[in-house]
Amino acid sequence: MIDTTDTTFNVNIDALDSSFLDDLKKQLGSVELEIHIRKRPENWLTEADFWAIIDLLDWSQPEDDQVVLKPAIDKLAAMPIANIHQFQDILSEKLWLLDTKQHAQVFIDEHPKGRLSVDDFLYARCAVVAEGQQYFVDVVQHPEKMPREIVFEALLFLAAEAYETKTQKPFIHTPKYNYETYSNEEGWA
Repeated sequence: MIDTTDTTFNVNIDALDSSFLDDLKKQLGSVELEIHIRKRPENWLTEADFWAIIDLLDWSQPEDDQVVLKPAIDKLAAMPIANIHQFQDILSEKLWLLDTKQHAQVFIDEHPKGRLSVDDFLYARCAVVAEGQQYFVDVVQHPEKMPREIVFEALLFLAAEAYETKTQKPFIHTPKYNYETYSNEEGWA
């Protein structure tokens, strides 16, 4: 194995063929690669696209997560695979931004011993994103408006279900931001 801590490849996409990738796999083993694209393609998923997909959530049967997710899954699955990965990265950023002590305080204050359920807090953050851009921005700017009664864990699986619908393969993706509770170190300082 070679030391990959500071390895950078500048490669034109036309040079990325299976032999190049097979050679990298042999040399590097099972490592994560970070791909930087210098020119933004026209069909790149934008922030507006992300929120348009979120707005497709169908709340007509809120007790059935699959019904709620289906229109968003269908829309995302119809897009290029790269967009599915981008969606998950944007979602991870939104959840990370809400991962602060100020946003968690409503849960901490409610608990008799001042504790926090890391899962419930994550699922509540999912609900904030699922409510749409305006609500998300309002809660980011006003942590005291963080909801205590609503959760939407299913949002975490939207990209994976879209990917699996499109490819019939499992979604393997490491999001840009770690959205697990307490991961936003600045937010908990």
